[in-house]
Amino acid sequence: MEGTIAVFIPIIALMIPIVAIWTKHQQKIAEMQVHTTADATAEKAAQYASKITALEDRVRVLERIVTDKGYDVATQIEALRDQRRVDESDSGVSIETLRRERV
Repeated sequence: MEGTIAVFIPIIALMIPIVAIWTKHQQKIAEMQVHTTADATAEKAAQYASKITALEDRVRVLERIVTDKGYDVATQIEALRDQRRVDESDSGVSIETLRRERV
């Protein structure tokens, strides 16, 4: 029994530094993965912020159009629709036919 224990003591003594080195290596790998994930997340957040800013700018423009000329635009659209109805009834050509010709 004593001979068996004597064999395991040097093996265990050699394993301790090996396990310590392996553990430190695993810790460094985990830290690198955390930094990589954090960088990717920060980059995506910046891209989303840029897209949000662009969309907010577009919404502001649309709000300005609606509030400044809202009634005028609606009136102009209805006038164009009325004109199409008149043109359609005069020529006998449907709106669908006109749309296909434009494409």
